[in-house]
Formats: sequence, structure tokens, C-alpha cells
Amino acid sequence: MVSPLGKMENQELGPLGPPWLIPMLKADYFVPCRFHGDATKSECNLYCLDCCGDSICSYCLSHHKDHRVVQIRRSSYHNVVRVNEIQRFLDITCVQTYIINSAKIVFLNERPQPRPGKGVTNHCEICGRSLVDAFRFCSLGCKLGGMKRGDRELSFTHRIKHGRDGYGPDEPLTPTPTKARRSNLFNQLIDTHIFHYNYYGRNGHSDMSCSSTSGDETTTMSPRTPPIFNHRNSSRRKGIPCRAPF
Repeated sequence: MVSPLGKMENQELGPLGPPWLIPMLKADYFVPCRFHGDATKSECNLYCLDCCGDSICSYCLSHHKDHRVVQIRRSSYHNVVRVNEIQRFLDITCVQTYIINSAKIVFLNERPQPRPGKGVTNHCEICGRSLVDAFRFCSLGCKLGGMKRGDRELSFTHRIKHGRDGYGPDEPLTPTPTKARRSNLFNQLIDTHIFHYNYYGRNGHSDMSCSSTSGDETTTMSPRTPPIFNHRNSSRRKGIPCRAPF
């Protein structure tokens, strides 16, 4: 299910991007489906990346099982696609993103601006549209135009990315040597403090009792039970008899 237009565009595209990119940018969206035009909600707002043909409607999905399909949306009469859908297949670096209805999107094609905004110093390198952030292009089509000019730094191919601190996404993180040394030193200090407390006791005398068993050749050390101290007797004076209450 590949149209002649799609084949022609695939040959012209070459290494500039995936073979479905130009057909997706040039397809007509939000038009009645030619196969399901009589059904309700049959406007074509989907595109199959595996077929590289025309846009399709929701009723056409039964013929595109196990295919990669993205949904095209509208914003200010321009076609957009959500970032979380397209970034799985394209590297959208250098393309301005926008937030519409709490979702981050990118525009498919250029949007020329007749009058540039006041105080704006950053513009799209292809169509001249004002850009809020330090991006180079306002749409996927403009990035493709920059690649056609021969900019070798641009690519739609995903680069291999590593996780935090240079580790892969699925590789578990290990503590750095500095953190490991700090944690070991902390544990040693805690163990030393507990040992001195148990060994010397509160009065600075040794309260440890050792017991060994010859069967498993293990030695256990535990503090002896402190003597029972009667505070009531300590408050009485020696030689003063106890008198009965009145």
C-alpha cells in the first residue's frame, strides 16, 4: 500500500531521514476518508509510517495492524504531532516545541511570519519565524530544509544516549569511590563508638564478658548485667531509725 508519490519521495530523500518523512509532511489531513466517507468521524488524522501512503482514518486501522501509526492534530490551522509520539522515530533536536492542551507538540511544516516579533533575536533559519528559545527551526519541515542545505550537524537519526553519569539506561548505578569511602568511614566510626561504649561502660571500667564455644569456634562478647541500684536506700542516713507515721 505504497503510493507512487511515496516511492518518488523515498528515492529523493536518501540519507536525509526516514523514507516516510516527506510523505507524512505533504499528506492531506482532516479531509473525509475516500473509503469511509459515509461513516461518522471519518476524517483522516492518522498516518502510517510503514505504508508511506496517504493519511488514514480510524476505520482504516484494521488494515494497519502491527504498524507504526501517529496521530496528527490541529493548532491554529496548522498540523502538529505530539512530541511523545514522534520522538520515538525522529530526533527532533533543534526544533522548537510548544505546549498546547498540556501536551508538548511540534509543527510539521513551516509557518512564515509576515512581521517578526519586537525584541526577538532568534528566528527560524528557513522561514524566519520568531523562536522563543534558542532553537534553530520552528518545524520538522524547516529542519529538513536545513539538512538539504548541507548542514552535516543536523540529523533525524537518534544518537546513542547514556544514562546518568555515563551509565546505560538499564545498567544499575554504583556509588562513586568518594561516596564509598565516606560511607565506610562513617560505619567504622559508629562501630568504634558502640564498641567503646559496651567495653568500657559509663564509668570507664570494662564491663565485657567473654564466652567461647569450642564446637563452632566462635566467640561472643556481651556486656554484663549491671548491679541493681536501690535509690530509696541511698537516700536514707546511716543510724537514723525509721519512725511510724502519725
